[in-house]
Amino acid sequence: MSGITELATLLAAIAPELHEAEMVFCSFATAEVKDELLLSAAGFFKEREGITLIVARADAERHGVSFGTVMKVITLTVHSDLEAVGLTAAVTGRLARHGISANVVAAYYHDHVFVPVPDAERALRVLQALQEEALEGRCDLAGFANHVGG
Repeated sequence: MSGITELATLLAAIAPELHEAEMVFCSFATAEVKDELLLSAAGFFKEREGITLIVARADAERHGVSFGTVMKVITLTVHSDLEAVGLTAAVTGRLARHGISANVVAAYYHDHVFVPVPDAERALRVLQALQEEALEGRCDLAGFANHVGG
C-alpha cells in the first residue's frame, strides 16, 4: 500500500504526535551490540564508522551505553510515500525558523522527527500550526517540489 505523495495533502494531514519516551542516538564502532539493546532499538543504521542505534534513554543507561543529546520523537501520523518530495524539507525548514534542531527518520508508513527534549512541546505546536496553515490553504509551498523527478 503506497502512501500520499502530494505535499499540500501531506502537510494538511501530518497530525503530529509527541511521544513521552526520551530517546538517544548511540554509536558502536564494532558489531558487538548487546542483543537486548539491539532488539529494543527504535532505529538501526549501519555507517562507515559503525552502527547507530536509536534507543530509549532508559535502555541506554541500563546497558551503560554513552549518548549525546536526549531527544523526544514526534511522529507524523500521515502515511507518507517514501518517494514524496518536500515533506522533510517543509517540516525541518519550519522547525529551523523557530531555532529547533530536527533529525528525521523516514520509515515505511511514517516520518519520525527527533527534537531535543527542551524543544519538544514547542516543536509539536510549530508542526500543529503548519498543519493548520495547510488545511486552510495558507501554507507557502514555494521552493518545495510537488512531484518526483522534477
